[in-house]
Amino acid sequence: MEGVLLSAAAVIVTFNSEDVLGACLEAVAQMAPDMAAVVVDNASTDRTLELAGELAGGAHVQVMANAQNRGFAGAANQGFQATDAEMILLLNPDVRLRTPVEGLMEACRQHGLSAGQLTDSSGRPQAGFTIRRFPTPAVLAFELLGVNRLWPGNSLNRRYRYLDRDLNQGGPVDQPAGAFLMTRRDVWERLGGFDEGFHPVWFEDVDFCRRAIQAGYRIEYVPEVRAEHVGGHSVTKLSPTRREEYWYGSLLTYAAKHFGPLEYRGVCLAAMLSSIPRTVAGMIRERSFRPVVRGYKIICLTGRRLLLSRPAPPKRSGRNT
Repeated sequence: MEGVLLSAAAVIVTFNSEDVLGACLEAVAQMAPDMAAVVVDNASTDRTLELAGELAGGAHVQVMANAQNRGFAGAANQGFQATDAEMILLLNPDVRLRTPVEGLMEACRQHGLSAGQLTDSSGRPQAGFTIRRFPTPAVLAFELLGVNRLWPGNSLNRRYRYLDRDLNQGGPVDQPAGAFLMTRRDVWERLGGFDEGFHPVWFEDVDFCRRAIQAGYRIEYVPEVRAEHVGGHSVTKLSPTRREEYWYGSLLTYAAKHFGPLEYRGVCLAAMLSSIPRTVAGMIRERSFRPVVRGYKIICLTGRRLLLSRPAPPKRSGRNT
């Protein structure tokens, strides 16, 4: 992409994404032909890099290969640093643009950040995922303890997941999914990029959006710009133990960073208690004792966070840090 000056670029972080990356890049080329693409691969072991190299030939596509998994935040920052575009669209490899993105660019230029509507394969909005409000300590406790799964209509969950809003109505929102989020370069630079303390995945986009709004920016939801989202293609390839460790760890990192000491410890306690029913349910579902090992690791993790001193805020990493 050297010598190509484009106003917008897409940053796509991959990890064993060979089954979805081709459709993602083809959709970018079709719906946003003037948009560059930066593919940052986090040490995939499948054909992701080979496929990306084949698709990069002759197009505005740059491929960056990491020898080790830098995590989503680290790879996203790496991709942002690799382009001089004024606006950058953070795009998951399992997302396929279904409309042009000019509406996103206009809103992003005006407000600082913007996001479109994520849909399933039939075109229905992904309610509860495409946009959310920022989680409160009570919401995270309900998430951890499974209340929101067992009773999705409770008032906390309805508010958290914007189930009280028409998803075809545009306007300001708290937290769009990082799978389809556009930000101006100056916003990313001012915030110091995505916080790489959320490693390897989860809650880094929530933290970024929260810091952006605290800094006075607005995140505009533009439902006319749509993209189809497969969902979870990378994290489902992790072992159940790794998935739980990463999710619990990042959730508690977010709580430590944005909540007060008592609220933070309350979330830690809910996390510890939640491991018990999760372990029992896992044993029944898998018909094995492997979930006991996972549950023990989560109890150790949450117990350390609960009993030890409040952890220091994770480090940020960006162009100006």
